[in-house]
Amino acid sequence: MPTRREFLKQTAALGAIATPSIKSVYGESSAAVRDPGARRPSLGSRPRIKALLRRDDTARRYSGSGDNWHMSWASDDLQYVSLCDGGGFEREPKRFHNSRMLAISGNPDAAEFHDVPGYPSLARPFQRPSATRYYSFGTLALDGRLYQFLSTFNRPLQAAELDTPNGDDLMRFTGAKLIYSHDNGLTWNNQNGSTPVTWNSWSDRSRETMVFFEEEQEAFSMLSILQMGKNYEHNRDGYIYVYSPNGNTDGTMNELVLFRTPKAKLLDRKSYRYFAGSLPNGDAKWTPSISDRAAVHTFPRGWVNKVFHPWSWMPSVVYNEPLGTYMMSSWGTGTSASGVWFDKPSYLGFWSAPNPWGPWTLIHEETAWTPGGDARARAFAPQISPKWLAKDGKSLWLVWSDFQVTDNEASKRATEDFKRHMIADSFSEDDIARSTTAMRSYMPYYTFNTQRVDLSIA
Repeated sequence: MPTRREFLKQTAALGAIATPSIKSVYGESSAAVRDPGARRPSLGSRPRIKALLRRDDTARRYSGSGDNWHMSWASDDLQYVSLCDGGGFEREPKRFHNSRMLAISGNPDAAEFHDVPGYPSLARPFQRPSATRYYSFGTLALDGRLYQFLSTFNRPLQAAELDTPNGDDLMRFTGAKLIYSHDNGLTWNNQNGSTPVTWNSWSDRSRETMVFFEEEQEAFSMLSILQMGKNYEHNRDGYIYVYSPNGNTDGTMNELVLFRTPKAKLLDRKSYRYFAGSLPNGDAKWTPSISDRAAVHTFPRGWVNKVFHPWSWMPSVVYNEPLGTYMMSSWGTGTSASGVWFDKPSYLGFWSAPNPWGPWTLIHEETAWTPGGDARARAFAPQISPKWLAKDGKSLWLVWSDFQVTDNEASKRATEDFKRHMIADSFSEDDIARSTTAMRSYMPYYTFNTQRVDLSIA
């Protein structure tokens, strides 16, 4: 892979890569910024999205490994994307990343992935087995800065849990750390401005070192950031909006909560204002008290696992500027009767709204999300690309990962051995390269998958 500096020299050329068929879908990335004072169309004049179609004929599955893929479109025309639990896209990866940030250039059917070498290391073999885990989710590119929220568990994963359910001591996300770069990823800082980034130990985590930690119901421990065009250019009210599940149980995890903060103050939790309900005219009420928060939306119940760690209903929210509407995708984990995750296909839904806080209208749902008609699919974590949105707003590109496994017994054994050693021992770089290759064979769609989605407009 090219170095970061070599890559930046090529940015203009890379950003121009596009096949004729794809360019006509999402338009040029250099679209002019609209007059900030221009009035938005009234609610009655906005186009209404009545349905959508996932285009299985456009699906592309990249050769790599990882999940989550929260994206943001930066002023340098790159999409910066968060990667969790994978080797990324190197042919023979020497690292297994707990969390990483990559830059994406090109089109949805021909994307190129570039490392962000300044990102602080959070990977095996250098990350100790007992080290606290941090999983990168909400990502924002704004005015040359990159922000990233990383979620952390309440306790370490035990090797025995690979075979035995957690029981009463359920592992779950309990807080989030915020880090940032002031130079598009070359150097990184803790939330308080100090550098280098500190991966706080289990005992060193608190509300002093984390932006959220052990809040009521463990809300705001898995964060997603509203995306609003290149460099957040379509934002008009000066606020950043951040979403989260309201807890870790079926009944709280399916409740969506929200805070906002001025664009210049994301690093200052004291500036956060939590959604506390809607006024009769549709405007939102905001409160500085996290205890007074209210749900902006409630997803269906029955899609939160109870074994391993709860994992559902992290949304992707993007402003569709051509249509003047907000769009959200989210998923619920297909669980067994006993609460085991990925026992069946996931739930997939899409919603639209006139405001970041709603009201959210369901426009599409699947209670068995099977891309390509594959009944073995265990798709999860859908993300709407903020850059790959059609110029007219009538189509978008969805990104997701897939937890399904093959019947390859050799790859299965190698992958299971890999998991155990990663918990108990330190792996060498050669071990990681060999095991990650086996994992890609055993879980071939646990990677960056793309698919075009067409919208039907009323």
